Amino acid sequence: DFQMSAIHGSSHYDLPRVLNWFTGNIGLHHLHHLNSMVPNYRLQECLSTIPTEIPVTKLALFESFKCARLALWDETQRRLIRFCDIPKVQPA
Repeated sequence: DFQMSAIHGSSHYDLPRVLNWFTGNIGLHHLHHLNSMVPNYRLQECLSTIPTEIPVTKLALFESFKCARLALWDETQRRLIRFCDIPKVQPA
């Protein structure tokens, strides 16, 4: 459904408070997917109203550096991959 797709389609980027401020709460982007009308300065307030049993993928600052090179969704493996991981197709 729409809500679960919004939650699972992005992650909670767990940043230090000062980086949340500088980035306009980009770490709470998964909440923006639920309702794009919520302004960035209200996202933290919204996070506290979400039941804790909803599974949200959390991503820490240093973990995010590993993700920077991931660009494509592989349907068969159901995960993000790099461009160089695309299987080579032999010409006919």
